[in-house]
Amino acid sequence: MTLDGTNTWVLRAPGEALGVVVDPGPLDESHLSRIVEHGPFRSILITHGHHDHVEGAARLAQLLGGTPVLAAAAEHGAPLRDHREDGLDLRVLGTPGHTADSVCFLVEHGNASAMLTGDTILGRGSTVVAAPDGDLGSYLTSLETLTAYRNVVMLPGHGPAQDDVAALARGYLAHRRERLAQVEAAVAGGAETPEQVVDLVYPDIDPAVRFAAVFSAKAQLDYLRHRNRESGTRANGLDRL
Repeated sequence: MTLDGTNTWVLRAPGEALGVVVDPGPLDESHLSRIVEHGPFRSILITHGHHDHVEGAARLAQLLGGTPVLAAAAEHGAPLRDHREDGLDLRVLGTPGHTADSVCFLVEHGNASAMLTGDTILGRGSTVVAAPDGDLGSYLTSLETLTAYRNVVMLPGHGPAQDDVAALARGYLAHRRERLAQVEAAVAGGAETPEQVVDLVYPDIDPAVRFAAVFSAKAQLDYLRHRNRESGTRANGLDRL
């Protein structure tokens, strides 16, 4: 589920003493100690509240002598805001969908820029949008937002960095729309539950991650049901669910 593990990003403007940490990751003392070696830091930033991104934040703050943790959800840190920090211009983009509290960070220094996407877009594969915290309608809107950032380097929460976050966002949108069409076809063919949708749409799914496909199918069905109700139509019996 985490590909090669969770990426922790350390950013520092040239010539500046203080940097920022994005997503300290799980509570792994060895990993956190390696982050400390790259200090000092002005702040610790959180893209969203899943444990593999935020679990080590409090401990890292302690190891750094009280460096503040900033997050969209109050349970994980102090409020986020756009600001200039030690030579870095930081903009917070609300990108809910993977989770309700998901954000991306656009970081700029001179002519250089990077988008830190957390789990909104991964460096490889696709992300899971699962109820109840995930919402596919919000996720599609967030992907549309990211298509505006052409040729901006993407630093994801999992997988390798990529050259163009906008290109990845467009690819994700195309993939999601294709899946939605497949889910609609599955419902038309008699599928009434997320499990039945998975059987038809993901026939070769690895059993180890089938649960994630079921979560995704539920989010897809919820989205289609809501969309069809808003449009005043009842497509292929979706309201039976």
